[in-house]
Amino acid sequence: VQLQASGAGLVQAGGSLGLSCTASELTLRPYHMGWFRQAPGQEREFVAAISRSFAQTYPLDSVKGRFTISRDNAKNTVYLKMNGLKPEDTAVYYCAASQNVNWRMAVHYKYWGQGTQVTVSS
Repeated sequence: VQLQASGAGLVQAGGSLGLSCTASELTLRPYHMGWFRQAPGQEREFVAAISRSFAQTYPLDSVKGRFTISRDNAKNTVYLKMNGLKPEDTAVYYCAASQNVNWRMAVHYKYWGQGTQVTVSS
């Protein structure tokens, strides 16, 4: 599974940014999809996930109410809409895919894309 994340950008605090994740030569429909992030010197964080049946979860408390994950199977794309961005949201964001029934757990994401940089200035 080859995933491609896009939407990198520099935004001021309080601004918004949208990330996209797609796959070439593969349909994402049967996969649960997640977004993760990693800041320099920090551990990777599990930001949000959406199941293949469109259920959502936001394991990271700090993004609840600000970030929204969605998917459009017709466009073979998963999105992460980020509002009210804060400097602490600065990180490389990764999309990942899982086929495990326990899709709410980060450990079950086995397929990863390259990261896309999000930078939030204060």
